[in-house]
Amino acid sequence: MAAARELPDPFGRLAIEILARTGMRKGELLGLTTDAVVQIGSAYWLRIPVGKLHNDRYVPLHPQLKTMIDNWLEQRPDWQNSHLLFTDRGRPIPPTRVDHAVQTAATAAGIGHVHPHQLRHTLATQAINRGMSLEAIAALLGHKTMSMTLVYARIADRTVADQYFTVTEKVQALYQQQQPAMLPAADEPAPMRKLRAEHSKRMLGNGFCTRPAELECHYETICESCTFFVTTIEFRPTLQAQRDDAARKGQSGRQKVYDGLLQRLADTAT
Repeated sequence: MAAARELPDPFGRLAIEILARTGMRKGELLGLTTDAVVQIGSAYWLRIPVGKLHNDRYVPLHPQLKTMIDNWLEQRPDWQNSHLLFTDRGRPIPPTRVDHAVQTAATAAGIGHVHPHQLRHTLATQAINRGMSLEAIAALLGHKTMSMTLVYARIADRTVADQYFTVTEKVQALYQQQQPAMLPAADEPAPMRKLRAEHSKRMLGNGFCTRPAELECHYETICESCTFFVTTIEFRPTLQAQRDDAARKGQSGRQKVYDGLLQRLADTAT
């Protein structure tokens, strides 16, 4: 991705970012229209047109990617009479240009031959290894059956096995000591520590949320967004902490909600 951001072709830079962040197919990328970005609640989504499985779908749009698409549209000549998002001199961009951009970045990064569809597999593997549910991945990728998504579960099994054997080797070393000892907390895998920390914070009335922290959810501040929501000055520290948490995670929509509440408190105080 670092090599991709250094490509001289602006289309190549944007195409790789979209493929890597959304898991789209190459054909779906080139079929995007100029009105593909839509706002639902406080978040922005990307509408992916009918593909080979004949089902339109919407995928969350990262704020940085939203900015990149906006910049592309601003620089797009007005005379181009096409509803397609990606055109060159008024004509649709050919699939070979996507292939060339991906391979150029891969060569610069020193990782050999890479084709665009591998970015889709990479996103799914990264997501499942970090706790995203199979159902959510299936919806993100537009899979019609769960059997297509289960491929990534088998990939994740290898990651689980690697972590298991890493920890069990340390446990076995403790068993061989003459004096009993406690397993250091640092030996707990990072994903498990993160899950343990998130569990109590993300409890719901009938379960708990497993959404990865880096993905924005416009339901997360559903009460704060309601017109009947009332807050007072004693809650300002909590609201400020929520606002700062949203800023750290890049959740612009959630941050905007808390910015508005804090401004309302400031106006009331004055």
